[in-house]
Amino acid sequence: MSVAGSQYVLQTGLASGMSATEGPMHSPHPNPVDPKMSEPSHVLPDDIIPDSRARITVRGKTHDVQVPYLCIGAWSWGDKATWKYDAERDLPRIRAAWNKLRQVGLTFVDTAPAYGDGDSERICGQLFKDMRREEFIIQTKWMSWPDPTNVFLQSHGPENKLRSSLERLGVEYVDIYLIHGPSHLSTISTVAQGLANCVNQGLARAVGVANYDKEDMIKMAEELEKHGVPLAVNQCEYSVIRRLPEVQGLIRECRNRGIVFQGYAGLAEGRLSGKYSRFNEPPRTYRFSSYPMHMLEPTLNVLHRIAEERRVPVAAVALNFSINKGVLPLVGIRSGDQAEQDMQALGWRLTEDEMRRIEAVSIEGHNTVLWQHG
Repeated sequence: MSVAGSQYVLQTGLASGMSATEGPMHSPHPNPVDPKMSEPSHVLPDDIIPDSRARITVRGKTHDVQVPYLCIGAWSWGDKATWKYDAERDLPRIRAAWNKLRQVGLTFVDTAPAYGDGDSERICGQLFKDMRREEFIIQTKWMSWPDPTNVFLQSHGPENKLRSSLERLGVEYVDIYLIHGPSHLSTISTVAQGLANCVNQGLARAVGVANYDKEDMIKMAEELEKHGVPLAVNQCEYSVIRRLPEVQGLIRECRNRGIVFQGYAGLAEGRLSGKYSRFNEPPRTYRFSSYPMHMLEPTLNVLHRIAEERRVPVAAVALNFSINKGVLPLVGIRSGDQAEQDMQALGWRLTEDEMRRIEAVSIEGHNTVLWQHG
């Protein structure tokens, strides 16, 4: 079972310094990207123009997983602590969004037990009920805290918690299983054993990490390799206003090792969607890249101009930027309108000139010793 109140523990932790723009040790001021540290504008080869049916290979031990170039973040599905979920209001909107996503084949969902104390996984299970197993891809996570039993379970912790996730999801296996963050008391070798157990038991097809820096990611890859299991994914915050994994070489290391880099908060929790402004700030519970909106106006002005020129939503431009950088973006969707906007990130590419215009007003961002190592 999921730990009651874990959604509130997560929100409290993000407010206290787990998120790199929150808490007393972090600066609220954006820091520009040094152009010398930037990867090429087009990391994704120019001959690839991904649409909703295009797929990326996520490596497994015996089964690879084919995923779209856009992942649907389900943190808001059922979560009250951060997203103020109301079932009567929100569940019909989520169903409407899911129907639109199904129509075009964008059925890759990222969830976790901490999201809504397991309610996000339960909602996913409801959405999957009338679907064949091969019609959707589900990714969930293991978080070692705030559940003290993980300490005593040692390498059996990930498997034990995954079995509970499978019950909530209503499936026999997940496609991808991630370590939610680097803050675990067990050693990397112990956690790697736990992930390998999940693969060998047929409970997960591929495994990965989230919020790991380059050094610990390599250690995890090496430990998993001892069990014949590839490290398939590293998931960290990445967007136009947090390019830190790029400038620190983490994304390049992933590419060299065949690890898919996923970028969560691809729209900085709505800040890059066109929804918010200095006169309409996001809720305080939206902790990632939580710069005051007036500080983001130079970036947003460029995104808006390109969106107008392209006749696409601002959100589509921001997500297309990530795709060009070789990132698989995660974006939270909880309405049909959001689904329609975000889907427009696919089927075209920003030019190198457009990318450079955005890069000139982008933000490097920060990490934190508490959570966001990568």
